[in-house]
Amino acid sequence: MIDWFADGAHWTGDSGLWVLIYQHLIYSAVALICTMIVAFPIGCYCGHTGKGERLLLGCANALRALPSFGLIIILVIVLGPVFTSDLAFIIPSLIVLIALALPSIMLGIWSGITSIDRTVIDAARGMGYSDLRLLLTVELPCALPLIISGIRSATLQIISTATIAAYVSLGGLGRLIIDGRAQNDYPQMIAGAVLVALLALLVDCFFSLLIRIIVSPGILRRESLLKSPIRLFSTRNRSLLK
Repeated sequence: MIDWFADGAHWTGDSGLWVLIYQHLIYSAVALICTMIVAFPIGCYCGHTGKGERLLLGCANALRALPSFGLIIILVIVLGPVFTSDLAFIIPSLIVLIALALPSIMLGIWSGITSIDRTVIDAARGMGYSDLRLLLTVELPCALPLIISGIRSATLQIISTATIAAYVSLGGLGRLIIDGRAQNDYPQMIAGAVLVALLALLVDCFFSLLIRIIVSPGILRRESLLKSPIRLFSTRNRSLLK
């Protein structure tokens, strides 16, 4: 594998590593943006109003159970006659990635909003906040840790699953795995798997840094205290003594 990476011919050209990495990132970014456009209104509505929660949970569980390879093949068969260009393969791939990523983002937003202390919501309503202002200035900022965690989970799932695009003759790092398997080129297959794993690790580190940058320090401190068993034990002891 090291020798395969050291070969400069594998990094250049129309099917070189840089091009494949770029294609993989493009597929992942487009799928993530489309997923957020769909998931954010649904998650905000269910979390803010408390309506449709059972339907949300049911749909999320159903989407998580979808077989990605089977779904992409069915969609290519169905949409193939409709499109004459690469869209016949791009659109099915994006639909599969969006379907797999939707549950994490929708549930992250919903659980983040519903986990907010009700006294905070009541205080904002007592100050005359409208529903929209309450959602934008209170609920979403307080729910940011769980929202970003949901987006983080969805992004990692998209990056790891975007390899299936190569299964329907598209590009991306999955090309190394599919072509390597067809040619019995195991160093190439391992290189593709390693690159996908490294890309996922880099994105995971990015979201870890993003949480520390954009989330309020008070919310982060509260989250860490709630997760600390020592803190919970001492808090319960003090309440018992009182």
